[in-house]
Amino acid sequence: MLTAADRQKGEDMPDQSIDQPPRYLVPALGGIYAVLSPCSSPLVRVATGLFFVPHGMQKLFGFWGGDLTRTAEGFAKQGLEPAMFWATYIGNLEFFGGILLAIGLLTRPVAALFCGFMAVAAFHVHLKVGWFWTGRGMEIPLYLLLICLAILIRGGALSVDRTLGREI
Repeated sequence: MLTAADRQKGEDMPDQSIDQPPRYLVPALGGIYAVLSPCSSPLVRVATGLFFVPHGMQKLFGFWGGDLTRTAEGFAKQGLEPAMFWATYIGNLEFFGGILLAIGLLTRPVAALFCGFMAVAAFHVHLKVGWFWTGRGMEIPLYLLLICLAILIRGGALSVDRTLGREI
């Protein structure tokens, strides 16, 4: 076991910690990872935001056979009342919130709204169906909940929020 004195002397530490750079299996890739690392969180944020946008387009604008009235009917069957309010709210959150999340404007508040939405989707709507997404289970809503939670915690690197110098 290494002591604090050993660490000060620069002795090799047998275990890596978060304070040390990673030891790559292919060290030549280290430079690529270092260059791309700052883009990883924004990439996840943008992809997550853009994932929601077409769902909002379907509900609000009728793309891909969608219909706000049918969405509201489905919400009513799930016990989500007032159904038309919730269908409109979710359609707007998916479309406008997805765009805001993608560009990183109001990142944390929007991520918090998506967390609430995905919690209801996962635990109220899809839990009783099962786990796997192929059977309309809770797998994807729970995954999106966790991603949105990470975005909520992390904030908006490479975002409009940072450019403006203000984050909530």
